[in-house]
Amino acid sequence: MTTVAVAWAQTGSTIAGGPVPGAPGEPSVQVAQAQMGGTIRDIRVEGTQRIEPATVRSYLTVQAGDPFDADRLDQSLKALFATGLFSDIQLNRQGDVLVVQVSENPIINRIAFEGNRRIEDENLQSEIQLRPRQVYTRTRVQNDVQRIIDIYRRQGRFAATVEPKIIELDQNRVDLVFEINEGARTGVRSISFVGNEAFSDGTLRDEILTKETAFWRFLTSDDSYDPDRLTYDRELLRRFYLKEGYADFRVVSAVAELTPDREGFFITFTIEEGERYKFGKIDIRSNLRSLDPEQLRSVITTQEGDWYDASEVEKTISKITDAVGDLQYAFVDVRPRVSRNREDDTIDVVYEIGEGPRVFVERIDITGNIRTLDKVVRRELLLAEGDPFNTTKLRRSEQRVKDLGFFERVNVTTQEGSAPDRSVVNVEVAEQSTGEIALGAGFSTTDGVLGDFSIRERNLLGRGQDLRFGATVSSNRQEYDISFTEPYFLDRDLQAGFDLFRTTRDYQDEASYDEKNTGFALRTGFPLTENLRQRVYYQLQRTEIDDVPSDASVHIQDQEGGRTNSLIGQELTYDRRNSRLTPTDGYFTRLSTDVSGLGGTTRFVRARLGAGYYLPLSEDDGWVLSATGEVGVIHEFKSDDVFLADRFFMGGDTLRGFQTAGVGPRDLATDDALGGTRYYRGSVEMSFPLGVPEEFGLKGYAFSDFGSVGGSVVDDDPNVATDASIRMSVGAGVSWRSPFGPIRIDVGIPVLKEDYDKKEIFRFSFGTRF
Repeated sequence: MTTVAVAWAQTGSTIAGGPVPGAPGEPSVQVAQAQMGGTIRDIRVEGTQRIEPATVRSYLTVQAGDPFDADRLDQSLKALFATGLFSDIQLNRQGDVLVVQVSENPIINRIAFEGNRRIEDENLQSEIQLRPRQVYTRTRVQNDVQRIIDIYRRQGRFAATVEPKIIELDQNRVDLVFEINEGARTGVRSISFVGNEAFSDGTLRDEILTKETAFWRFLTSDDSYDPDRLTYDRELLRRFYLKEGYADFRVVSAVAELTPDREGFFITFTIEEGERYKFGKIDIRSNLRSLDPEQLRSVITTQEGDWYDASEVEKTISKITDAVGDLQYAFVDVRPRVSRNREDDTIDVVYEIGEGPRVFVERIDITGNIRTLDKVVRRELLLAEGDPFNTTKLRRSEQRVKDLGFFERVNVTTQEGSAPDRSVVNVEVAEQSTGEIALGAGFSTTDGVLGDFSIRERNLLGRGQDLRFGATVSSNRQEYDISFTEPYFLDRDLQAGFDLFRTTRDYQDEASYDEKNTGFALRTGFPLTENLRQRVYYQLQRTEIDDVPSDASVHIQDQEGGRTNSLIGQELTYDRRNSRLTPTDGYFTRLSTDVSGLGGTTRFVRARLGAGYYLPLSEDDGWVLSATGEVGVIHEFKSDDVFLADRFFMGGDTLRGFQTAGVGPRDLATDDALGGTRYYRGSVEMSFPLGVPEEFGLKGYAFSDFGSVGGSVVDDDPNVATDASIRMSVGAGVSWRSPFGPIRIDVGIPVLKEDYDKKEIFRFSFGTRF
């Protein structure tokens, strides 16, 4: 036998602390030059088990009848190994016969993971490429080991190691086991800055997302090293300095050094601040016919002499674009021309308004929505395929999708379409849990503890439908209600829903009676404009007043029995808040009216008018001042038409510092609350950060509530107090966005009250999501 070529040398290689079984080194192909003459009479394949010999021959670059050529045999050897089907290949010459000796790679029988506690087997299996019943190759194992390591590094575990092992079985099969040592989470031991003079290290640390490791950050992963997060931190630093007037700022480098024990990182940002600039001359120029730039000057948010702020420039661009769009210019391009005056450290800004490219929306792609149907997201977008592209509408669309409350993250981007005048809109979302279990509790010196429970799914079956079941169970109250809302009835922007309720309330302490309500409501809502919405509803309710003791107020005893209330109502809302869920800017007004008497036994007209205003006192610090107010009145057709259950009561959530029904007309002889026919109330509240790290989720509140209830249905009884004087309370509270849900504690102190009012100093509520 004459050896013609020698196959791969069996040298192992190591990945992350462990050798890959049978891993190949670099190929070492040696072709003997001796006896290369002659012709190949036959090719014999040996060592195959699953693979047909004809398959092996098909990969050879020589066939029977070809001469023995060293180069072509070398190419054949490489071609066979490139298939990934063989672990060892030898080409030998026996006379004029070429013998191909192969060792097949085994088949994977099973893949297992050991030592992984932080990541489930299913998640690891979905990341790797190898699968059972595939051919085992050493290169693929190496790649999968690296993929697993990358997964752990994304979770901040840079000390993780992976050692692949095989268990040989019969019939050339193997079990592949990845032995994983997850290691400790690699935290950030320190973050330092080089080159900062205007701002301290502490100030800059507050601006970036990555945080130094501390014991209180066990609920977040911000203190673990993430290369992607570090890249985002560079952008956050740039935005911060540009906002503060440092137009020449740049991040020279951001270096993360792993400690020798592989348990932490030292992160160093090297920056160049440059000079701080002020705004110089600010002007607007228009290239559009019939557009006077002077009428747009009022939307500019900056003045000459202010510190330069890049975010304000962007805000002005947005406002100019909106204003020009309102003037029916469909395609507008607003570009700021910035000129630096380094002599006096000022920046001149000229906003040039020109006709933008005529770009249309070619396609809208929605990704990341696993449960939520595409149409639920698409119907919130103000743009559709074929519409003229509009940046302002795109931005408002992004906020509308966020306001659904279905997604943890919403990112709307654009890319070039199939032609220069076509644009593709990409809507990337990350879903969050939309089911809620809410628990509420209150405490007063007279009533003790009471609790509420509700279970709700705000995105039922991913269709955006809202289904809720609520219950309040305590010693003096049992309430059960079911509500369902379809936000887009008949695939139109037409909200439709119903409510079923059964309520039993013990008002013995407040007014010496028990109240039972049973009924249903039908409701619908639709937009009149983008910010103006109309809601119409019908309610049929049976109310019973019973268990009235003999020593109760005679005005309560007169109400004993049952009555039926059939009413139709409407609610008109104008909303210009920046967010319906967590507003920090803007305002709203709301008018509702009810007419009772379409059947039933009660007849009245009831109206409410409310409004709210939100003012951010700082751009990013979280200080928000809000003011809300509401007035209401009931007009009765006869003296006994306004039933006890339809009157206005105030206290609790509507006037902190006072009990529920603790303010308003009261029978002084029996201390029973009687309710009123008109009221007003308002609240001024300041929300602010508490100075602790943001990841704590803590926020503080200072508030003052005021209001009163008047218009007693009893005017001739000297024992009935009808003083409608103003009541006021001041207080403070704190909320915590805990892992178990939002928790809020309020303490309210009455400062203006009547002697017969009922106080409630402390209120507490919490909830959780699933």
